[in-house]
Amino acid sequence: MAALREGTERVAQAQQKGISRISIGVLPTVATSILPESVKRFRTGGIDVRLHLVSGPNALLMSQLRVGELDLVVGRLGVPEAMSGLSFQHLYSEQVAFTVRPNHPLLSKENFQISDIADYTVLYPPKGSITAPYVDRFLLSQGVGTLTDRIDTVSDSFGKEFIRNNDAVWIISRGVVAREIADGELDELPIDTKETLGAVGLTTRADSIPSMALKLFMNAIRDTAQTLDSYYKPVDHHKDGPVI
Repeated sequence: MAALREGTERVAQAQQKGISRISIGVLPTVATSILPESVKRFRTGGIDVRLHLVSGPNALLMSQLRVGELDLVVGRLGVPEAMSGLSFQHLYSEQVAFTVRPNHPLLSKENFQISDIADYTVLYPPKGSITAPYVDRFLLSQGVGTLTDRIDTVSDSFGKEFIRNNDAVWIISRGVVAREIADGELDELPIDTKETLGAVGLTTRADSIPSMALKLFMNAIRDTAQTLDSYYKPVDHHKDGPVI
Protein backbone atom coordinates (compact mmCIF):
# COMPACT_ATOMS: atom_id res chain seq x y z
CA MET A 1 0.00 0.00 0.00
CA ALA A 2 2.86 2.36 0.81
CA ALA A 3 4.50 1.65 -2.55
CA LEU A 4 1.18 2.17 -4.35
CA ARG A 5 0.61 5.45 -2.55
CA GLU A 6 4.14 6.64 -3.37
CA GLY A 7 3.68 5.74 -7.01
CA THR A 8 0.36 7.55 -7.22
CA GLU A 9 1.91 10.65 -5.70
CA ARG A 10 4.78 10.54 -8.17
CA VAL A 11 2.40 10.40 -11.13
CA ALA A 12 0.32 13.25 -9.69
CA GLN A 13 3.43 15.39 -9.17
CA ALA A 14 4.61 14.72 -12.71
CA GLN A 15 1.25 15.69 -14.13
CA GLN A 16 1.23 18.93 -12.16
CA LYS A 17 4.58 19.86 -13.74
CA GLY A 18 3.41 18.95 -17.24
CA ILE A 19 3.24 15.87 -19.37
CA SER A 20 5.67 13.22 -18.14
CA ARG A 21 7.71 11.17 -20.60
CA ILE A 22 8.89 7.57 -20.88
CA SER A 23 11.84 6.83 -23.18
CA ILE A 24 11.81 3.31 -24.60
CA GLY A 25 14.55 1.62 -26.61
CA VAL A 26 13.07 -0.76 -29.16
CA LEU A 27 14.85 -3.53 -31.06
CA PRO A 28 13.53 -4.62 -34.49
CA THR A 29 12.34 -7.94 -33.07
CA VAL A 30 9.50 -6.14 -31.26
CA ALA A 31 9.18 -2.82 -33.09
CA THR A 32 6.82 -4.13 -35.76
CA SER A 33 5.08 -6.83 -33.78
CA ILE A 34 4.51 -6.78 -30.03
CA LEU A 35 5.10 -3.07 -29.38
CA PRO A 36 2.22 -1.49 -31.37
CA GLU A 37 -0.36 -3.57 -29.50
CA SER A 38 1.38 -2.83 -26.19
CA VAL A 39 1.22 0.92 -26.82
CA LYS A 40 -2.46 0.61 -27.70
CA ARG A 41 -3.17 -1.22 -24.44
CA PHE A 42 -1.19 1.30 -22.42
CA ARG A 43 -2.94 4.32 -23.90
CA THR A 44 -6.37 2.95 -23.01
CA GLY A 45 -5.42 3.54 -19.36
CA GLY A 46 -5.81 7.28 -19.83
CA ILE A 47 -2.45 8.22 -18.27
CA ASP A 48 -1.14 11.50 -19.61
CA VAL A 49 2.33 10.27 -20.59
CA ARG A 50 4.29 10.97 -23.74
CA LEU A 51 6.06 7.91 -25.14
CA HIS A 52 9.46 8.46 -26.74
CA LEU A 53 10.43 5.41 -28.82
CA VAL A 54 14.02 4.98 -29.99
CA SER A 55 15.30 2.23 -32.28
CA GLY A 56 18.91 1.23 -32.88
CA PRO A 57 21.57 -1.44 -32.38
CA ASN A 58 21.38 -3.39 -29.15
CA ALA A 59 24.74 -2.15 -27.84
CA LEU A 60 23.77 1.49 -28.37
CA LEU A 61 20.39 1.11 -26.67
CA MET A 62 21.94 -0.65 -23.68
CA SER A 63 24.53 2.12 -23.25
CA GLN A 64 21.78 4.76 -23.40
CA LEU A 65 19.79 2.83 -20.83
CA ARG A 66 22.78 2.57 -18.52
CA VAL A 67 23.36 6.35 -18.45
CA GLY A 68 19.67 7.18 -18.01
CA GLU A 69 18.83 8.37 -21.52
CA LEU A 70 16.34 5.50 -21.77
CA ASP A 71 14.01 4.11 -19.12
CA LEU A 72 13.51 0.70 -20.71
CA VAL A 73 14.76 -1.46 -23.58
CA VAL A 74 12.45 -4.03 -25.15
CA GLY A 75 14.07 -6.80 -27.17
CA ARG A 76 16.50 -9.70 -27.02
CA LEU A 77 18.70 -10.30 -24.00
CA GLY A 78 22.03 -8.57 -24.46
CA VAL A 79 25.39 -10.30 -24.29
CA PRO A 80 26.72 -10.80 -20.72
CA GLU A 81 29.33 -8.04 -20.94
CA ALA A 82 26.63 -5.56 -21.96
CA MET A 83 24.31 -6.44 -19.07
CA SER A 84 26.43 -5.12 -16.21
CA GLY A 85 24.25 -2.96 -13.94
CA LEU A 86 21.10 -3.93 -15.83
CA SER A 87 18.14 -6.15 -14.97
CA PHE A 88 16.34 -8.41 -17.47
CA GLN A 89 12.77 -9.74 -17.21
CA HIS A 90 11.99 -12.59 -19.61
CA LEU A 91 8.83 -12.41 -21.76
CA TYR A 92 9.26 -15.22 -24.28
CA SER A 93 11.90 -16.89 -26.45
CA GLU A 94 12.12 -16.66 -30.22
CA GLN A 95 14.34 -17.97 -32.97
CA VAL A 96 15.43 -16.69 -36.33
CA ALA A 97 13.58 -17.55 -39.52
CA PHE A 98 14.94 -18.04 -43.04
CA THR A 99 12.32 -15.92 -44.73
CA VAL A 100 11.46 -15.84 -48.43
CA ARG A 101 8.67 -14.69 -50.71
CA PRO A 102 5.78 -17.08 -51.38
CA ASN A 103 6.54 -19.53 -54.23
CA HIS A 104 10.28 -19.08 -53.79
CA PRO A 105 12.17 -21.82 -55.72
CA LEU A 106 13.64 -23.27 -52.53
CA LEU A 107 10.18 -23.95 -51.10
CA SER A 108 9.54 -26.58 -53.78
CA LYS A 109 13.10 -27.82 -54.26
CA GLU A 110 13.48 -31.58 -53.87
CA ASN A 111 16.00 -32.70 -51.23
CA PHE A 112 16.36 -29.13 -50.01
CA GLN A 113 19.46 -28.54 -47.89
CA ILE A 114 20.29 -25.43 -45.91
CA SER A 115 23.46 -24.99 -47.99
CA ASP A 116 21.19 -24.27 -50.98
CA ILE A 117 20.68 -20.72 -49.69
CA ALA A 118 24.20 -19.94 -50.96
CA ASP A 119 22.78 -19.93 -54.51
CA TYR A 120 20.74 -16.81 -53.69
CA THR A 121 21.22 -13.35 -52.25
CA VAL A 122 21.13 -13.61 -48.45
CA LEU A 123 20.15 -10.74 -46.16
CA TYR A 124 22.24 -11.29 -43.04
CA PRO A 125 22.37 -9.67 -39.57
CA PRO A 126 25.46 -7.42 -39.51
CA LYS A 127 28.32 -7.82 -37.08
CA GLY A 128 27.38 -6.22 -33.78
CA SER A 129 23.68 -6.99 -34.09
CA ILE A 130 22.08 -9.04 -31.33
CA THR A 131 21.28 -12.02 -33.57
CA ALA A 132 24.56 -12.19 -35.53
CA PRO A 133 26.36 -14.56 -33.08
CA TYR A 134 23.36 -16.93 -33.05
CA VAL A 135 23.23 -17.05 -36.85
CA ASP A 136 27.02 -17.39 -37.21
CA ARG A 137 27.14 -20.39 -34.85
CA PHE A 138 24.08 -22.00 -36.42
CA LEU A 139 25.39 -21.84 -39.99
CA LEU A 140 28.79 -23.16 -38.89
CA SER A 141 27.09 -26.08 -37.14
CA GLN A 142 25.23 -26.82 -40.40
CA GLY A 143 28.39 -26.76 -42.49
CA VAL A 144 27.43 -23.62 -44.40
CA GLY A 145 30.53 -21.73 -45.45
CA THR A 146 31.01 -18.20 -46.73
CA LEU A 147 27.99 -16.64 -48.40
CA THR A 148 29.34 -14.77 -51.40
CA ASP A 149 26.15 -12.90 -52.33
CA ARG A 150 25.34 -11.35 -48.95
CA ILE A 151 23.80 -8.07 -47.80
CA ASP A 152 24.23 -7.09 -44.15
CA THR A 153 21.25 -5.16 -42.83
CA VAL A 154 18.99 -4.72 -39.81
CA SER A 155 16.44 -2.65 -41.72
CA ASP A 156 13.11 -4.44 -41.50
CA SER A 157 11.49 -2.12 -44.06
CA PHE A 158 14.22 -2.81 -46.61
CA GLY A 159 14.23 -6.55 -45.89
CA LYS A 160 10.47 -6.97 -46.31
CA GLU A 161 10.38 -5.02 -49.54
CA PHE A 162 13.50 -6.63 -51.01
CA ILE A 163 12.48 -10.26 -50.56
CA ARG A 164 8.97 -9.58 -51.84
CA ASN A 165 10.50 -8.67 -55.20
CA ASN A 166 13.57 -10.92 -55.33
CA ASP A 167 14.49 -14.57 -54.87
CA ALA A 168 16.50 -13.64 -51.79
CA VAL A 169 16.65 -15.29 -48.37
CA TRP A 170 16.33 -13.10 -45.27
CA ILE A 171 17.75 -14.41 -41.99
CA ILE A 172 15.88 -12.43 -39.34
CA SER A 173 14.31 -12.78 -35.90
CA ARG A 174 10.94 -14.36 -36.45
CA GLY A 175 9.12 -11.67 -34.51
CA VAL A 176 10.01 -9.13 -37.19
CA VAL A 177 8.17 -11.08 -39.90
CA ALA A 178 5.63 -13.06 -37.84
CA ARG A 179 2.65 -11.03 -39.02
CA GLU A 180 3.61 -11.28 -42.70
CA ILE A 181 4.15 -15.04 -42.37
CA ALA A 182 0.79 -15.47 -40.64
CA ASP A 183 -0.94 -13.44 -43.36
CA GLY A 184 0.76 -15.37 -46.18
CA GLU A 185 2.66 -12.34 -47.48
CA LEU A 186 5.98 -14.05 -46.72
CA ASP A 187 7.01 -17.64 -46.11
CA GLU A 188 9.83 -19.42 -44.29
CA LEU A 189 12.13 -22.19 -45.39
CA PRO A 190 11.73 -25.57 -43.62
CA ILE A 191 14.80 -25.19 -41.43
CA ASP A 192 14.87 -26.16 -37.77
CA THR A 193 16.41 -23.11 -36.07
CA LYS A 194 15.86 -24.03 -32.43
CA GLU A 195 19.59 -23.53 -31.86
CA THR A 196 19.07 -19.80 -32.43
CA LEU A 197 16.50 -19.43 -29.65
CA GLY A 198 17.06 -16.28 -27.63
CA ALA A 199 15.23 -14.63 -24.76
CA VAL A 200 13.14 -11.53 -25.47
CA GLY A 201 12.17 -9.32 -22.59
CA LEU A 202 12.38 -6.06 -20.66
CA THR A 203 15.72 -4.55 -19.64
CA THR A 204 15.93 -1.81 -17.01
CA ARG A 205 18.64 -0.35 -14.79
CA ALA A 206 19.16 -2.59 -11.78
CA ASP A 207 19.49 0.34 -9.36
CA SER A 208 16.41 2.28 -10.47
CA ILE A 209 12.81 2.15 -9.28
CA PRO A 210 10.38 2.34 -12.22
CA SER A 211 7.78 5.07 -12.08
CA MET A 212 4.13 4.05 -11.90
CA ALA A 213 3.69 4.99 -15.56
CA LEU A 214 6.65 2.83 -16.58
CA LYS A 215 5.30 -0.09 -14.54
CA LEU A 216 1.95 0.21 -16.31
CA PHE A 217 3.67 0.27 -19.69
CA MET A 218 5.70 -2.82 -18.80
CA ASN A 219 2.49 -4.56 -17.70
CA ALA A 220 0.93 -3.73 -21.06
CA ILE A 221 3.88 -5.38 -22.81
CA ARG A 222 3.59 -8.49 -20.61
CA ASP A 223 -0.14 -8.76 -21.31
CA THR A 224 0.47 -8.45 -25.04
CA ALA A 225 3.21 -11.08 -24.98
CA GLN A 226 0.88 -13.56 -23.27
CA THR A 227 -1.99 -12.86 -25.64
CA LEU A 228 0.12 -13.16 -28.76
CA ASP A 229 2.28 -16.04 -27.60
CA SER A 230 1.21 -18.39 -30.41
CA TYR A 231 1.87 -15.61 -32.91
CA TYR A 232 5.63 -16.06 -32.54
CA LYS A 233 5.76 -19.84 -32.73
CA PRO A 234 7.37 -21.15 -35.91
CA VAL A 235 5.42 -23.27 -38.35
CA ASP A 236 5.54 -27.03 -37.76
CA HIS A 237 7.20 -28.15 -40.97
CA HIS A 238 6.93 -31.81 -39.96
CA LYS A 239 3.44 -31.74 -41.46
CA ASP A 240 4.88 -31.37 -44.97
CA GLY A 241 8.15 -33.24 -44.61
CA PRO A 242 11.35 -33.42 -42.61
CA VAL A 243 12.82 -30.31 -41.06
CA ILE A 244 16.36 -29.59 -42.13
